[in-house]
Amino acid sequence: MTADNHGKTCVCGSGKTYGACCALYHEGAAAPTAEALMRSRYSAYVFALEDYLRATWHPDTRPASLNLAAQSPRPTWLGLDVKRHEISGADTAVVEFVARFRHGGGRAERLHETSRFVREDGRWFYVDGDIQNDRL
Repeated sequence: MTADNHGKTCVCGSGKTYGACCALYHEGAAAPTAEALMRSRYSAYVFALEDYLRATWHPDTRPASLNLAAQSPRPTWLGLDVKRHEISGADTAVVEFVARFRHGGGRAERLHETSRFVREDGRWFYVDGDIQNDRL
């Protein structure tokens, strides 16, 4: 990301500027909630920040690589809707969301996921999720 994006509205749908939202986490600050981490991970997919995505994925379930640069065509992310954020334990949470995207000139698709998060040493990590893919 460039400094030019810091003043633009964040792609995660929070309503804040990127500089006051996901950029903070992309630049190293710990996300205060699982929802904030999930939003920052969505924007990391938008900006193809594979290192950030891997760093915020729990080591027990983290893939060796995401190969985002190899995706052809790269998805165009169209928006994020957070359905719910629940604290499920002292250091666990669940976030349900729908992310909309399109591959090339294809039809828009929806990624509907209920994600599980864990907090370790003050940092939230994505663990895994239950996915339901839908066509728009």
